[in-house]
Amino acid sequence: MMNEAVKVAAAQVSPFFLDKEKTIDKACKLIEEAAVNGAKLVVFPEAFVPGYPDWTWLIPNHKGVELNQLYVKLVNNAISIPDKHTKLLCEVARKNEIYVVIGVNERNSEASNASLFNSMVFIDDQGEIMGVHRKLIPTGGERLIWSQGDGNTLHVFDTKIGKLGGLICWENFMPLARYSMYQKGTQILAAPTWDKSQKWISSIQFIAREGGMYVISVCQSLKKDDIPDEYDFKKKYPADRRWINAGNSCIVNPRGDIIAGPLEKEEGILYADVDLSEIISSKRLFDVTGNYSRNDVFSFEVNY
Repeated sequence: MMNEAVKVAAAQVSPFFLDKEKTIDKACKLIEEAAVNGAKLVVFPEAFVPGYPDWTWLIPNHKGVELNQLYVKLVNNAISIPDKHTKLLCEVARKNEIYVVIGVNERNSEASNASLFNSMVFIDDQGEIMGVHRKLIPTGGERLIWSQGDGNTLHVFDTKIGKLGGLICWENFMPLARYSMYQKGTQILAAPTWDKSQKWISSIQFIAREGGMYVISVCQSLKKDDIPDEYDFKKKYPADRRWINAGNSCIVNPRGDIIAGPLEKEEGILYADVDLSEIISSKRLFDVTGNYSRNDVFSFEVNY
């Protein structure tokens, strides 16, 4: 067990929209920056590579020509795992001895290579991919973009800095998905998201307290100007709207207290210290898979 507190980071940053080459390059530089500032883990937003497809909330499904063009662009700028882009991320993680969790649009390279998953990639401090989690159920209009993941990717990794798991955005609202993280002893939960609302932040505070763990909630900070003019859907935003997503990333401790952030309407990296002894003390009275589990009353199983 880790005896000393370690620093973790949440990178609230914008991608180069629908440009995986530039976005990966930016991610590599930010990984280096986080490591120089002492972080042993850095978490990036949901769908950071090559950006969140916000047009799915703006363009109705009968606009097939426009949607097809955007989807082709997104697929062509999505990544396969592994590929040369994940290799770059792994190399910078290894050189800087830092764990990385990054949200990506992932091609289904095991099959048609034409469908997408909303995924997060877990990379260790030796530059190896520990695993990939695919979002179980896309929300609302996202279902027109992303396929469904399955239980095989509900991973928790035993690392030098603690047990690391992750759920994407509103997966964190799924009680059984959360419980799968709790049951495996997650101590640090990566929660990349697109949700910037105060209700989301309140939910993350509850989840941190319920699970007795640290939660790193990280969202893209995206301005309308970050979307190139070549994409017509940009015109659908109100003329006076500058921020598409204000971010509001934060890091929460096992007692539900915000210890870094929220960071609003700016790019930046949040830092906070993780102390595993605080996890133990927070579970003295309530341990959801320990003294409060009641396995004689309830049973739980994940279909892998």
